[in-house]
Amino acid sequence: MSREAIHTDRAPDAIGSYSQAVRSGTTVYLSGQIPLVPQTMALVDGPIEAHVRRVFDNLRAVAEAAGGSLADVVKLNVFLTDLTHFPVVNEVMAQYFQTPYPARAAIGVAALPKGAQVEMDAIMELQ
Repeated sequence: MSREAIHTDRAPDAIGSYSQAVRSGTTVYLSGQIPLVPQTMALVDGPIEAHVRRVFDNLRAVAEAAGGSLADVVKLNVFLTDLTHFPVVNEVMAQYFQTPYPARAAIGVAALPKGAQVEMDAIMELQ
């Protein structure tokens, strides 16, 4: 099965030797996104809600570049440096996804790249 790297200028460039996403058949693996503003590659300013929104916006941009949307996400992994922010993730996620919601894991981590407080990656299944 062939693999295709996905790239869009509407999401931050990869910080390292990886692709924003890779499509293999009808499955798309979206790399982890932190709340970087694509144009500046700096973390978004504001409260944790703004950071979570930026991550979802980045994931949406990559999903769309792959020919899908967040509605095609079947698995979402959320990494937080402070699990007390989990209710904010739930609140914001409900504005980006509709039922059936993707399967999800939320994991507390000690640190994330560039000092981010949140990172998410996803798996998307295209029809």
